[in-house]
Amino acid sequence: MSAPAPSGAKDQVARLLTLVPFLHSHGEVRLDEAAGALGIAPEQVLGDLKVLLMCGLPGGYPDDLIDVDLDALEGPEADGVIRVSNADYLSRPLRLTPTEATAIIVALRALRSTASEETREIVDRALAKLEAAAAEGSAAQQIDPGEDHPDRLDLARLEGDLRDAVARRRQVRLSYFVPSRDEQSERVVDPRGLVSAHGFTYLDAWCHSAEAPRLFRLDRIDEATVLDTPVTTEPEPPRDLSDGLFRRADDTTPVTLRVDREARWIVEYYPVEDVRTRRGGALDVDLLVADERWLQRLLLRLAPHAHVLSPPELDQAFTRRARDTLSLYE
Repeated sequence: MSAPAPSGAKDQVARLLTLVPFLHSHGEVRLDEAAGALGIAPEQVLGDLKVLLMCGLPGGYPDDLIDVDLDALEGPEADGVIRVSNADYLSRPLRLTPTEATAIIVALRALRSTASEETREIVDRALAKLEAAAAEGSAAQQIDPGEDHPDRLDLARLEGDLRDAVARRRQVRLSYFVPSRDEQSERVVDPRGLVSAHGFTYLDAWCHSAEAPRLFRLDRIDEATVLDTPVTTEPEPPRDLSDGLFRRADDTTPVTLRVDREARWIVEYYPVEDVRTRRGGALDVDLLVADERWLQRLLLRLAPHAHVLSPPELDQAFTRRARDTLSLYE
């Protein structure tokens, strides 16, 4: 058998969206037959099924997750037949609560403001279905989608304002959400330009609070005010993100993790520099870390199936953090 072609999380999500309804409609099916019908290698189907094990209803408890019989696909007793259980809810119509439907509508409207014409047509069809469901008295009947959500900027207007600030070389005051610290920050920046990567648009600017260049994702900007004051830093072109959002720079630290089989999924969900297979199915994963706190939270999530190989001081810092966390339960 040929090895599956490498792919990222985006490609895998697309495959899973095809695989799930296929399995639901066909019931038990042989692995090689499913691979042929889906046009991918059997090894790739098997890899996707292992990710499917971590999918299911909110809660994440064993009874909430889809169950795949891997013993039937691997090992000496395997018969090569895909058997999926605890997924009966896939055959039931999806019912959204008002909160869930509102979140989807808001996200779709934000996507529409910066989408291409082709994508905009797809978004409009999805919005029409949600609004029709609300009109028919479904669980989403109290939704008021609105044209302008009071808590969000029109991304198209925001992008226009920022481009104007770049052209006129004017400073911008931002109210920006920082997910790594879960906090709202206020800062003044010297804008350099707008760049795109992985489907998002970023403002590349010199941040006077950090005293360093930073990227600000537009959908995380709650407020942007173009000031009358000119920029005070030397003008530079926006950075090139054609090689990816994360690159080796002064504000990132190269880190190597040793992850067990149970944590191998991280290479599909996070940008990595290199991956090396070790005995027993473990992986050595090289990645760039811009915030040590983000790394510690990731390690707490993966424990005990991952640890830092280098630099050693980060492993020591995580050990201290883990002990402090455990002490809270004593």
